[in-house]
Order: sequence, then C-alpha cells, then structure tokens
Amino acid sequence: MNREELAERLFKGITETPEEIIARYPKRQLPEGAAVTRMAPSPTGFMHLGNLYGAITDERIAHRSGGVFMLRIEDTDAKRAVDNGVRKIIEVFTRFGLNFDEGVNLEGESGDYGPYRQRERERIYKVFAKALFLAGRAYPCFATEEELAANREKQTANNENPGYYGKYAVWRDASDEDVCKALDEGKEFVIRYRSNGDPEKKAVCTDVIRGKLEVPQNNNDIVILKSDGIPTYHFAHIIDDTLMGTTHVVRGEEWLATLPYHLDMFNTMRELFGWKTPKYIHTAHMLKLEDGHKRKLSKRKDPELALEFYRSGGYPEKVLIEYLMTVLNSNYEEWRAANPDADWRDFPFSVKKMSSSGALFDMEKLRDIAKNVISRMTAEQVYDGVSEWAKEFDPEFAGLLTADPDYAKAIFAIGRGGAKPRKDLVTWADAKAYMDFFYDGLFSPEYVFPESVPAGTAAEILREYAGIFDPADDRDAWFGRIKELAVKFGYAPETKLWKKSPGDYRGHVGDVSMVLRVAVTGRQNSPDLCDVCSLLGRDRVNKRLLAAAEAAEKM
Repeated sequence: MNREELAERLFKGITETPEEIIARYPKRQLPEGAAVTRMAPSPTGFMHLGNLYGAITDERIAHRSGGVFMLRIEDTDAKRAVDNGVRKIIEVFTRFGLNFDEGVNLEGESGDYGPYRQRERERIYKVFAKALFLAGRAYPCFATEEELAANREKQTANNENPGYYGKYAVWRDASDEDVCKALDEGKEFVIRYRSNGDPEKKAVCTDVIRGKLEVPQNNNDIVILKSDGIPTYHFAHIIDDTLMGTTHVVRGEEWLATLPYHLDMFNTMRELFGWKTPKYIHTAHMLKLEDGHKRKLSKRKDPELALEFYRSGGYPEKVLIEYLMTVLNSNYEEWRAANPDADWRDFPFSVKKMSSSGALFDMEKLRDIAKNVISRMTAEQVYDGVSEWAKEFDPEFAGLLTADPDYAKAIFAIGRGGAKPRKDLVTWADAKAYMDFFYDGLFSPEYVFPESVPAGTAAEILREYAGIFDPADDRDAWFGRIKELAVKFGYAPETKLWKKSPGDYRGHVGDVSMVLRVAVTGRQNSPDLCDVCSLLGRDRVNKRLLAAAEAAEKM
C-alpha cells in the first residue's frame, strides 16, 4: 500500500486539497495596519475576568486600527460544553458593549471566513492533517491510555520531561505495514504532529508585550486530531487563525508553556504553504494577595473571578470596563481624570502600555470606581440599571420601582449632578437600602438622636416642626424655619456661633436638623433632607414626625 492509499484509510472521504481550502479564504482587503483579532471562548458556561480582559484588548486592537473583531467558538471539547453556552457568551459580551464585526451571533453567524464554530470545521482540519501526513509531518498513533500512563511514570522516575518523543514515541517511525495491521484490527488512533525541534536549541518569537522570547524548541509529538477526529486547540487555532486572517492572537500567559508547539507547527506550515505566524500577545494573570503571597485568581477559590459575581452583585458593566482599563493601560486613570465624561473608547489605548507582570486584583479600587461611575450617571440611567437588575434578583423591589417610575427617578435625582455628586451607591444592590425609607412598606426607622438633644426635647422639636413644615418652601425658607426652631429650643442657629461660645447653647442647628432627619428617614445618614421632605410631601412627613415624637417620649 502506497502513502496515498494509506492516507485514504486514515482520512476517509477527505478529498479536498489544502490549496482548495485556502482559495476559499482570500486575503482580507483592509487598510494598511488594520488588525484582525478574535475572541475564541469555549461554551462552558463560565465567563470570567480573564475573558473580559482579553476581549477588551482584542476589541481595542481591532477597532482602533480600523480592523476586524470576530467571535469564534472553540467547541471541540464536547464534555465541557453546556446548554446555551454560546448564547451566554454572546449575551455577556453584548452587555459589555463589545460588539463583534463577524462570527457567531444569536441568529447563527455572519462573515465570509466561517464557519466560526470549530465543530463545523472538522473537514478543514482533516484536510490539513492529511497534508501533513503525506508530507511526512504527521502520523497515526495507536498507543493506549495505559501505555501512555506507563510512559509518564517512567519519565517521572527518570526526571525526564513528560511527553511523546524520542524512545517513547513508538509509533513515530512505524512502518506502513504496522499501521495497516493496527487499522485492520480496529484499533483507535490519534494523529500526532511529527516534531522537528531540538530542545537543546531555542525557538525565537517576538511577543507584542513581552518582547523577544526564547523558548526551547519543541520535540514533543503532540496530538493534533483526537480519536474522534476533532482537533486539539494547538492544531485548530493555527488553521483557523491563518485562514481567517487573524493578525494578533491575544491569550493568557498560561499558553506560554505550549508556545514551542505552536512555533514549531507554524514553521512547518510556512514551509508547506507559506503561512505567516500571527503576532502573539500573552497577557498577564490577574493575581490575588493571600497570606502575604500573590497567586493567580482561581475559579474554585475566588468567586470574584466570575463575571456572574458582578452581575448578581449589581455592578454596572461599565464599572468592570473602567477597572480593567486601568489594569490594561497605566495611564488610563490620568486620562479619565481629565476626561470624566468621555467614552472609554476615546482613550488612546496602546498595547505597548500593557504590562507583562501580573496585576494584583484590587476589590476596593473596583468599588471606588463603581462609586464614581454611578455618581456620574443620570437619574434615568440609575433607574434603568437598578430596575433591570432588580427584576432578576429582587422582583419585589422591582415592583416598587416600576409601579411609579417618576417617583423612583426623582429619588435617584437627589444629590445627583454638579461638581460633587453624592456617592451613595456602589452597586445596584445598594439601592434598596439607600432608598427604602421613601417607601412606607420598607420604612423601618432607628430613632437614634444626637446626644445634645434629650429624648423629651426631641419630641417637642418634632411636634413643633410638624406644625410649621411647608413643602412649598424653597431651600432658604426651609432652613430658615429650622434655624428659628433651633433658637426656640436653645440651640445656636449657626454652627460657628456654637463653636465660638459652646457654653451659651445646648448645641447647634445641625443637632436640630439631625433630629428631623432621624424622624423622617429613620437614620442619621441620608440624602439632602430638604429634597427628601419635598418629595415625601406634607402628610407623610408629618406622620413620621409625630410617630418619632411618640417614640421619643417613651425613651
């Protein structure tokens, strides 16, 4: 049996040539310097900060250069795939405003370089695997799991690198007769790449972030097609990225360990087909400080790694974008300070500003950013964000908000805007506790009055104020009444007077105002009291004043 006939047995029904496949994927017609990037997640159902970190990088590289940002689904591992995994991926990136120019979408896919799901590209991979076999750069391997396990044990005992190479690669130089015999016996096989590297020598690559990288040449005959005919990532991404015209491959630094495989295979594909290696960008890990030591954020240990943690916790998507941009480019914070209202996409993002060292994840910094982001939003935007979140995670609260949207928006409008907006909300989940006193069904006051105001005096102040409160008063008239009330009960009408002569007064106007605040809102810290009273109206304010007066009299 000649080589062609054996190839037909190994790759049944594969009649196309690499040249025919390549012709279906013409070179992209893009402006000079335009980059093509791809996001290529697996539909496992778990989306994390690393996915978003990489996607932002991909999107910025592509769109700032006038290029293409595409979504490819790496669904070759059927065991890890979950129902609606692809939909979840698309919905997540859509929420973050990372819009793909081509690739998989909710309707199917769009673009001229598909299919964009790897399982639908099986025949393409087999065409190139067959070509490698005919060129003597791939071979079938019938080694069993037990035999491979025994190899690993020997390698461990001998302090050798694990892998399928040298004397352990028993099928590397098997004769065609031995291969045919194994096929006749119905033995399962994989297709392995025949490496041509010397681990004593170096392969060289220029990483866009890390600069010149020197790694040991690959001598491992890695699997490129599994026994079910599905490719491994190592093989599939080389085929896909080349045919789809990917210019920049952004991936985590954990892939540096297998970079020798990819450089080796690209060298072979260059020899056979003239292919060019894309620019690799290996991004740094997100780290966490634990017991004085830094470690990589873990799926098992760290809930804050999952994007779902932030969605369920009520963090606006923009918050994570802002935070990750500060990690990606160190000069982003300075730019944001100078451009507080600009779209983050206006920032002159640069890969050259990215760090090759791991970034320490800082939850407090993220929360500070969240405060600032929400404080700059309009009342309408806050209402939309809170009500949308509450519909899924607190339906009862959502019902209150949507029953009277104008009322809810008026609440969110208090203290919003201006040079120093209030920063009460870190997440949408904080809104209920922040505004619950505006809803009688949620109002649960804690009557803790200032020490300078005895309970009996507090009751008198509250009853007195109930008789003079007028929601039609402007801010000056409203505060004027409180000053008059303060004087009547022996409190300084201005804080500076009390500080100047504390012995002449029982306290100051702020103490009186706090009594009113506690009565109306049930707490000592709340938004502007004048606005609160105006929004609640005369009847509700007076009802609360009198209820607090009764409570004070019983203290």
